[in-house]
Amino acid sequence: MTADLITTLGTAMGSAWLSGINLYATVVTLGILERFKLVKLPGGLDMLGNWWVIGLAGGMYLIEFVADKVPVVDSAWDAVHTFIRVPAGAILAATAFAEFDPAVKITAMILGGGIALGSHGTKAATRLAANTSPEPISNIALSLGEDALTFGSTILMAFYPIAILIVVIIFLVIAIWLVPKIVRGLRSLFVRVRDA
Repeated sequence: MTADLITTLGTAMGSAWLSGINLYATVVTLGILERFKLVKLPGGLDMLGNWWVIGLAGGMYLIEFVADKVPVVDSAWDAVHTFIRVPAGAILAATAFAEFDPAVKITAMILGGGIALGSHGTKAATRLAANTSPEPISNIALSLGEDALTFGSTILMAFYPIAILIVVIIFLVIAIWLVPKIVRGLRSLFVRVRDA
C-alpha cells in the first residue's frame, strides 16, 4: 500500500508539474504510453489512452509548438494558458488518486494545482524575460528545451515515478529561490522602459 501511494504521488505531482510547462505534450506522452500498454497509469489517468484524447492533445501541442517559438505570441499564449494549465494540473493530480478517499483526492487537487501554478509561473516569467532580448534564438532554444524536458520527464515519470517526485521537490526549492529574482528583474525592466 505504501509503495502504491508513493507511486501514485509521484505520478500525480509529476503530471501536475509537467502540465504547468507543457500540458499537451504531457497528455500525449502519457496517453500513448497507456494506449500501447507500456505503462499502467494510476487512478483514472488510464482515460488519457483514448485515441480522441491523444488526438486532441496532439493537435493542441502542434499549435503550441508553433506559438511557443514566436516572441510575444508565446507570452500571450502563456497568459491564456494560466487558466488552462493550472486547473488541468490539479485535475490530473486528483485523477491519479481516483481510487483513494475523497479527502486524499481533494488534497492532491490542491497540491497539484499549486505545483502546476509554480511550474507555469516559472516558465511564463522566464519566457517573458527572454522576450526582452531582440533576437529570436533564445526564445526558440527555450521552447525546444521545454519540449525536450516535458517529453523526457513524462517518460521518466511513467517508469520511475519516485524519481520524478524527487525532481519536483528540487524544482520547488529552486523556484522558491529563483522566481523572486525573475520578478525583481522584470519589475526593474518595466520601470526603466516606463521612465525612458
